[in-house]
Amino acid sequence: MEIKIMDVAARAGVSSATVSRVVNNKGNVTPRTRERVLKVIREMGYQPNAAAKSLRSQKTKAIGVIVQEINHSYYAEIVKGIQREAYANKYNVFICDTENNRDKEREFFNLLMNRTVDAMILVTPLMADEEICRFAEKNYCIGIIGRNIQHDQIPCVLTDNVKFSKEVVDHLVSQGHREIAFLSGFADAVDSYERLEGYLKALREHQLPFDPGRVENGNFSEKGGYEAVKRLFEKGVGVTAIYAANDEMALGIYRYCEEHGIKIPEQLAVVGVDNNRIGRYITPKLSTVRQPTVNMGISIMQKLIHRLETGEIGKERVLTLESQLIVRDSSNYPIQQQNRS
Repeated sequence: MEIKIMDVAARAGVSSATVSRVVNNKGNVTPRTRERVLKVIREMGYQPNAAAKSLRSQKTKAIGVIVQEINHSYYAEIVKGIQREAYANKYNVFICDTENNRDKEREFFNLLMNRTVDAMILVTPLMADEEICRFAEKNYCIGIIGRNIQHDQIPCVLTDNVKFSKEVVDHLVSQGHREIAFLSGFADAVDSYERLEGYLKALREHQLPFDPGRVENGNFSEKGGYEAVKRLFEKGVGVTAIYAANDEMALGIYRYCEEHGIKIPEQLAVVGVDNNRIGRYITPKLSTVRQPTVNMGISIMQKLIHRLETGEIGKERVLTLESQLIVRDSSNYPIQQQNRS
């Protein structure tokens, strides 16, 4: 069985970063700790990963960023923050757009393994946690946005999808809505099922029955949102409000409603996520959740630069930033005022 750096760290009672510093003879490690770690290395027969050692000794000053769809404003704003912090610290950034393809995501990791980049940032990755952890265990420098991966060498920056989704449903209930639908995004995306979890939690707290017919998948796209709301109405389920897991899908709802004479918000309330700029200019203005996307990019870049330049993960491995529900015209309309004739 392959002995990993985490195994050595666990037996020696230190962090993986400490083991790494001992192996590479870098950083501040007390003589007693160094000897204890070396003893465990000898006992376990641990062999440091050659590729990872080479990565540390040949810095490229470049960071790879893997995103699912660069055309979406959510990813574009995060990349803006990453690039801003990278430029300030004289790092270059490579953008890798997977177009929601898990295989492409894996292929882009070759940039990290062949030392084209010093580190890789994954924004809402599709790969399983275990797969990502295997790279981290080989001492590759990885940062995650949008997900908390349980590994002591992977910094993560995220928002609380469950919390703000519950706030969206709370708002709709406060307007008198009881028949609330949910449009999810990519089936494998953590944002999809965490926002669904928040939706379900709010229904339970308000003692509203869950109807699976009110949940549809819109793949985080305008076209997907259009098709999803079309399926909702074709099923004939009662719906007075729709919570879309991003603004792109909400735009699809708007297009469907315009084509079918459904008035927003008089006949249907709509709330999205991401605070897409166009949401402020369409009529009615779109209620949405503002996520601190630029700050998310800045924060993960700061963490990775710290890791690359000091070998330390830092005190706060996981950083959760606050989101804000912005109530605009598309949902700020009590249901008792609606003309449902």
